[in-house]
Amino acid sequence: MHPFTRRTLLACTAFAALAGTAQAQVSERTIKFAFQNQADHPQAQGAKKFADLVAAKSGGKITVKLFAGGTLGGDLQTVSALQGGTIEMTVLNAGILSAQAREFGIFDFPFLFNSPQEADAITDGPFGQKLLARLAEKNLVGLGYWELGFRDLTNSKRPIAKAEDITGLKVRVIQSPIYIDLFNALGANAVPMPFPELYPALEQKAVDGQENPVTTIRSSKLNEVQKYLTLTHHIYNPQAVLMSKKLHDALSPAEKKIITEAMAEATTFQRGVSRVQANVALDELKKSGLQVSELPPAEIEKLRAKVKPVVDKHSEKVGADTVKEVYAALAKLRGGK
Repeated sequence: MHPFTRRTLLACTAFAALAGTAQAQVSERTIKFAFQNQADHPQAQGAKKFADLVAAKSGGKITVKLFAGGTLGGDLQTVSALQGGTIEMTVLNAGILSAQAREFGIFDFPFLFNSPQEADAITDGPFGQKLLARLAEKNLVGLGYWELGFRDLTNSKRPIAKAEDITGLKVRVIQSPIYIDLFNALGANAVPMPFPELYPALEQKAVDGQENPVTTIRSSKLNEVQKYLTLTHHIYNPQAVLMSKKLHDALSPAEKKIITEAMAEATTFQRGVSRVQANVALDELKKSGLQVSELPPAEIEKLRAKVKPVVDKHSEKVGADTVKEVYAALAKLRGGK
């Protein structure tokens, strides 16, 4: 046999042996992935992409089973289940994790980000990765950040033409102190409740309105029980994708590599889908009869002024160093010195 042919054959044999060893390190397992939005939402589309990638990369050995629409409970219940190891994965607004590590609260600051690209730079950079690393001590593993998008306000009572029109509205908010403080500061009556309870609460007029990105409003059919949409863009939500530390610790190096690679690809996909779907969702909501308005810049400035005490209060909770670090990074992105 020619020496070159022999070397090639040996190399191919060695590669096949390595591939076989790596495949042997992948066990048959099912991962339960629970989240709040419906199956046509960008959040769910990202989860399906991740599931498909994991199945392909594991040769069908690892199945990611999706539980959409809050069927396994609200965000707080799901995080607790992850910590206990009864659910393996979830994706949720990063700010909700302030209960686990206070620094995550910065992601719920009103009017923090001017664009999704700014949020990507912060979450994918040193700050965002440092926060994910903090979760290990809480029995959680942060895999990355997806996007929910800019939050807007809907209600069934009246169009919002100026900042003062928000006064007196009963608005459902996330079960997070900053959301409660934010809408109370705007003159509304903030009503915290889990997302799965939102549609019936709006339908029964237990609350007048709610605030969510347009993709969530559309996929959850909230336009059926709301009449007015105001594009306030008051908060931008990056979402954290989490895995139970119990499961992560049990994964082999080959399995962890599959999860990491699949998450990187799914993140690029999910963010892209989310940004395209935001425009599509807004058009569909308008066609459905929802009355859409945009506040003039002067009214947005009024909102900023009203919520400044909330930002100051939660800056103390989040920590001065954290706030300084994020605002400095944003200034650099915007060309500041």
